[in-house]
Amino acid sequence: MKGLFDAAVTRSLPSVCVPAFLPDKPKGRIVVVGAGKASAAMAKAVEDAWGEVEGLVVTRYGHAVACRTIEIVEASHPVPDAAGMDAAQRILDSVKGLGPDDLVLALISGGGSALLALPAPGITLADKQQVNKALLVSGATISEMNCVRKHLSAIKGGRLAAAAAPASVITLTISDVPGDDPSVIASGPTVADPTTYADALEIVTKYKIDVPPAVLSRLKAGADETPKPGDPCFAKAELRMIVTPQAALEAAAVQASKDGFKPMILGSAIEGEARDVALVHAGIAKQVLEFGQPASAPLVLLSGGETTVTVRGKGRGGRNAEFLLALAIALEGAAKVHAIAGDTDGIDGSENNAGALIDPDTLRRAASAGLNAKAYLNNNDGYGFFEKLGDLVVTGPTMTNVNDFRAILIEPS
Repeated sequence: MKGLFDAAVTRSLPSVCVPAFLPDKPKGRIVVVGAGKASAAMAKAVEDAWGEVEGLVVTRYGHAVACRTIEIVEASHPVPDAAGMDAAQRILDSVKGLGPDDLVLALISGGGSALLALPAPGITLADKQQVNKALLVSGATISEMNCVRKHLSAIKGGRLAAAAAPASVITLTISDVPGDDPSVIASGPTVADPTTYADALEIVTKYKIDVPPAVLSRLKAGADETPKPGDPCFAKAELRMIVTPQAALEAAAVQASKDGFKPMILGSAIEGEARDVALVHAGIAKQVLEFGQPASAPLVLLSGGETTVTVRGKGRGGRNAEFLLALAIALEGAAKVHAIAGDTDGIDGSENNAGALIDPDTLRRAASAGLNAKAYLNNNDGYGFFEKLGDLVVTGPTMTNVNDFRAILIEPS
């Protein structure tokens, strides 16, 4: 099972996918900027191809990669901190005053939204931290969260590209969002933003998020809107999607075939509550076992995307641990079924594991250890459950990020 996850991650490494998408060098200056969990590794790939170039990227603590001339700053994720705010300001300042012969090369990957934590005028870092924490436990989708974040930012939602004009801006993006919408990845600092303040306010209202007064005032005022599609500031902006969740799933499918299992990709953009998505996956696995539909075993069901968890308990665990715990309960110890789920960046939510594993004996072993699986699920404590069973998958930071990876392996009867 771990080999399938490894194949997906390897296909997505910046050293593999960056070089082919680099542009020709411009007549003028090159300024490299970036944000995200993969941005430091992307910067190294740029240096390996181009040699010494100036630049600054911000990545999550523990995700730094040594570069020669591009400065790497580490900051907090998923809740922003002062290091991210200072780095974002420096990045914004570095692209101002460039000319038409200059090039800004933006290296963007998942996680960049929290890392580029430059508050809009009238908003404090503490305000942004409060809103981020509330969004993370609300059950909001990543596109909804980033809609709000863009409208509280001085750099996201296309504002970085606006500051860089009239220089050319080429963005290399590793997608970590369902549907690969570049305006959602890291809250789209270099691309047009189709969302509005009204959209952001509606999301805050929908999830009953108690926002600080300054945030509410800004959203209601709706002034200083993010640049929209067709804005002249994007005339010399180009985006290159260098790897996607679908590509990672296809790499895992190739590995599954080599291992003697028929791969079936269910989707690369699956969203919804983690425990609900688990029920659907369990239903498909049971259909395979009982009726050989939609295909017969040996089979691997592959899927990606980003589920959500509405936190009601006090346990530990990211969305992949929650998915697997709900999957194990729904499968009820079904023979011949094994599964892995993990975040391709190596960090499931804010924990130290990428994900976890289940097998036909998971529930039996849990019961023998005195663990009530349903109680752990109700407490949103997938991490605690799998930690006690010794079934966490711990990889450390992988230096890439193409969203969640799920594989359900069904052996022949």
